[in-house]
Amino acid sequence: MTTTTATLSSPSSSSVPRRSVFLGVDVGTGSARAGLFDEIGKLLGSASSPIQIWKEGDCVEQSSTDIWLAICTAVKRALSISDIAGEQVTGMGFAATCSLVAVDSEGQPVSVSWSGDTRRNVIVWMDHRAVKQAERINSCNSPVLQHYGGSISPEMKPPKLLWVKENLPESWSMTWRWMDLSDWLSYRATGDDTRSLQMFCKWTYLGHAQMQHIDENSSGDMETHRWDDGFWEEIGLRDLVDGHHSKIGRSVAFAGHSLGNGLSPDAAKELGLLAGTPVGTSLIDAHAGGVGVMESVPDSKANESDDDDDDDAICRRMVLVCGTSTCHMAISKSKLFIPGVWGPFWSAMVPEYWLTIAGQSATGSLLDYIVDNHVASSHLANRAASENISLFQMLNDLVAQMMRDMETPFVAALTADLHILPDFHGNRSPIADPNAKGMICGLSLDTSDRQLALQYYATVQGLAYGTRHIIEHCNEHGHKIDTLLASGGLSKNALFIQEHADIIGCPIILPRESESVLLGAAILGAVAAKKYSGIRGAMKALNAAGQVIHPSEDPRVKKYHDAKYQIFRQLYEQQLSQRAIMADALS
Repeated sequence: MTTTTATLSSPSSSSVPRRSVFLGVDVGTGSARAGLFDEIGKLLGSASSPIQIWKEGDCVEQSSTDIWLAICTAVKRALSISDIAGEQVTGMGFAATCSLVAVDSEGQPVSVSWSGDTRRNVIVWMDHRAVKQAERINSCNSPVLQHYGGSISPEMKPPKLLWVKENLPESWSMTWRWMDLSDWLSYRATGDDTRSLQMFCKWTYLGHAQMQHIDENSSGDMETHRWDDGFWEEIGLRDLVDGHHSKIGRSVAFAGHSLGNGLSPDAAKELGLLAGTPVGTSLIDAHAGGVGVMESVPDSKANESDDDDDDDAICRRMVLVCGTSTCHMAISKSKLFIPGVWGPFWSAMVPEYWLTIAGQSATGSLLDYIVDNHVASSHLANRAASENISLFQMLNDLVAQMMRDMETPFVAALTADLHILPDFHGNRSPIADPNAKGMICGLSLDTSDRQLALQYYATVQGLAYGTRHIIEHCNEHGHKIDTLLASGGLSKNALFIQEHADIIGCPIILPRESESVLLGAAILGAVAAKKYSGIRGAMKALNAAGQVIHPSEDPRVKKYHDAKYQIFRQLYEQQLSQRAIMADALS
């Protein structure tokens, strides 16, 4: 039985006529969520519904049928608790994880699983089954790889497609369309197979080559002439070139482009909305988070400069979308190629800007792993439940209590003897090593609640050192990042955000509305409904700043983190040395 969770914001006044309402849908790793926003970007109400996931070794799979049903449940629930009729929704947009969907000529699911289960037709973004295929593709040294930091990740689409062809030939021959999950959602809703320029990011589509002359406010729809056919042939996927790329996308558009005739009658009925409701071209969930937060700056900053300075200011910001993984995104007016970092991708998030994407493959999932696999976890979880707080709030409280009890000069000093390299699911950026492993230095036989809190805290710091490494690397290659904006579930964790501010040395702006991915998806609908001239205009109208977290001014804290950061960087070098020793022993 499907269950839902919901939140509701109080309307300012029931007597005030309702303004336009924009619906955003976000499919994450564990749930589908729906949120309704007004014309100033205020959340009116949201709901979520869980989705099923299968994990077997490196294979992680989902069902597009299950995902769509969860979306319908979440949308109807959000409408109900917000007291909004479906006819009042002005426009809608979809965001989702960058997972891969396989469907046949009738739009029915095709299995991508060893099990042959036809429900399991989605290879989830975090799936690492295609590591060997990625290594083979990277050995080709194709020119397209320059947009992926020099090497493609097993989390991207070409390695996964090659894996299916080599291991599941029947599924390969049956599949009529291979789609990004977010593109499949908009296709399922409208019947329009126009894809988003986000395909540049995961599929090797060269979005800039033929699209730069198209204005954001035009349709942006065109025949796709900038797939690099030679790349697909070289890696063994020539059959994707045949048929004029019909299996991977013939036409593309800017995010927020109005698709087809809007919601189809069938989809409208399933969602509880009006047929013909405008639907915008979709975005990857992290990119939607960027759209939902990047202009969330305090009024003093937003009003202090002219348009040229404004363009420069937005290019000094980096967005952190922190959830199961963390995506780090920055934009620029010029092409910046950065080793080990994805991009630049033209107009893949904000139209007419180049997008740089770095990331950590495991953040929230790593914190869960560290906590769940400690002997004190169940005891601490029971304590948290009895006090009606989250387990992570309990851990944060324990860290604060330990500082008081141990009389340390500042809280970070608690981890002086505990160092963690957080690459438990490989390193996405900036080292781009999917074979990297996590490391913990400083363990003892202590099994207490407090020791668990210290391991959790050191992991938070390790993740922040990883983000510092990413920012330093990007700035060394042309970016000028000096401000961070954070969204996603982990942005609600005060300890997580403060440690990032202290370790990186930048202020971190939190948005007024915490559901930035849902807001970004809703912005796609607002643009599709022609309520705003384009994505950037909608961002300025609907984004709003909340709290600003500043780094510690205590010079001892900076000195401490500089020292721990040096150790953090050394841990990976030690791992490489150990790998070489063992490779020699096995040769």
